[in-house]
Amino acid sequence: MRDDDGGQRLTAAEIGAPLGERATLVQFSTAFCVPCRATRRVLGEVAGMVEGVRHVEIDAEGHLDLVRKLDIVRTPTVLVLDAQGAVVRRAAGQPRPVDVIAALGAAI
Repeated sequence: MRDDDGGQRLTAAEIGAPLGERATLVQFSTAFCVPCRATRRVLGEVAGMVEGVRHVEIDAEGHLDLVRKLDIVRTPTVLVLDAQGAVVRRAAGQPRPVDVIAALGAAI
């Protein structure tokens, strides 16, 4: 996962779910994306292990305005948001659990 210095911030209304108390893992997926299923599992497991962290999956095809705003070019793409919704990390492709946990360190 890479640092995101774009200063982007997302709201609960934009992602369609409440933000996590400490951090939010936002996953952009598409219906036919095989790695998206594994990513959903990894992010769900990590969110379940770390108190105050929420996993939100967004259908990229149904939210093209947000995809364009955030320059999402492939799925899965994962954004790590801090408690205020600021994007602090992003990664494209299927993440490893250890990388997700390390990325949460920047948000918590």
